Amino acid sequence: MTDVTNNEHFSTVVPFKDEMPSANRRLHPLNGCYPSCFPAACYTRRLTMPSRYAQWMYDWEHRLTSVDNNRVVRPLDWGLEFAEGWPCRNGWQPGQAAEDPAKFLVDFNRRIVASSDEFYSYTQPTDFRLEKREVQVFSTREVPDPKLEAKVKGTSAEFLRFTAPVKTPYPENNLVNARWFPAQGRRAIVLLPHWNADAIAYVSLCKLLNMLGISVLRLSLPYHDIRMPAEISRADYAVSANIGRTLDAVRQGVVDVRCCLDWLEQQGYSKLGIVGTSLGSCYAFIAAAHDPRIRVAAFNHASTYVADVVWHGQSTRHIRQGIESQINLETLRKSWLAVSPMSYFDQFSRWPKKSVIIYAKYDLTFLPELSRDVVAEFERRGLDHKVVALPCGHYTMGEAPYSYIDGWHLASFLRTAFD
Repeated sequence: MTDVTNNEHFSTVVPFKDEMPSANRRLHPLNGCYPSCFPAACYTRRLTMPSRYAQWMYDWEHRLTSVDNNRVVRPLDWGLEFAEGWPCRNGWQPGQAAEDPAKFLVDFNRRIVASSDEFYSYTQPTDFRLEKREVQVFSTREVPDPKLEAKVKGTSAEFLRFTAPVKTPYPENNLVNARWFPAQGRRAIVLLPHWNADAIAYVSLCKLLNMLGISVLRLSLPYHDIRMPAEISRADYAVSANIGRTLDAVRQGVVDVRCCLDWLEQQGYSKLGIVGTSLGSCYAFIAAAHDPRIRVAAFNHASTYVADVVWHGQSTRHIRQGIESQINLETLRKSWLAVSPMSYFDQFSRWPKKSVIIYAKYDLTFLPELSRDVVAEFERRGLDHKVVALPCGHYTMGEAPYSYIDGWHLASFLRTAFD
């Protein structure tokens, strides 16, 4: 494992704000219980003082997280209408009422995990096309950065468009969008940005990979940038207090990835991989677990269960605020089991592939112990992987100098991983 700081103190001292959980707690098994001395909703603090570097990093993370005040608190919605088009229904008919929505979704998730190849199956689109159009930012910031708008003004690019096999009630979201960065050779990846990324994030990384002879399809996640419904200003529908819609968004995103692989194969690319950051990392893992064509995978931030990120993460506090009076962590974890990477290690292990896991030691969104649990599972199963622990946080990984260090590790891995 590559550890830039090589200092054990950095990995054990985690000074959270009052509303944040200690990153030194241990997660308990899905079917287990928290001990009475540590209930699931209990927040604790380390008694030891953080190092100056650690405190500086946490303060920076808090400042970056607080830039936007346009996060919307929404009440819990089971979203059972989104399940109407899912497989694995076990006799349930669309429109049929569920007496206990929580039990209904928990049982549905168990069936999905048991038959996940069916859940993430699809019919290949027949309308693949390249579209040249003006580049737009599609910022989700409360106050968009005029410098970014000026930077792309008057520029154009090629975008792969096709109709999403997984249909949603939002026409904009049903037309998939992936910016195309071609390079010579037969190596290509699908790149999945983070939650609420604007449309020009990761462009520099795509161009860097082009220099290494790797073509890139930068996929817009469901409900992001040009796919965002007009009624929202952030990609809130991708992960939200609507349980069914969140499940459906991940299914749609994973299927979109597989469709992109179909198109790349049609263009003659034979060495295929995937790169995902944060939420994109979740999609990337599940796609790699269900598609044997993915032989190289880079997970930029990694976590175990979607529910644990939402419940304990700094950037998802508004989601927890809207649901915690009606659902606990254990039920939420079971309700999103089918879209959580930890559920699919058996499937992920079916085909050989090379992976890199990059995580941040001061991450307040994907807590470091969640990332280390993922690493431990890779190691337990003897999977071919490399681990990098960066001395930064979730948001600061996108800031200099850490963004350059992260980009270097990704590019270095991908440069040789296809060999």
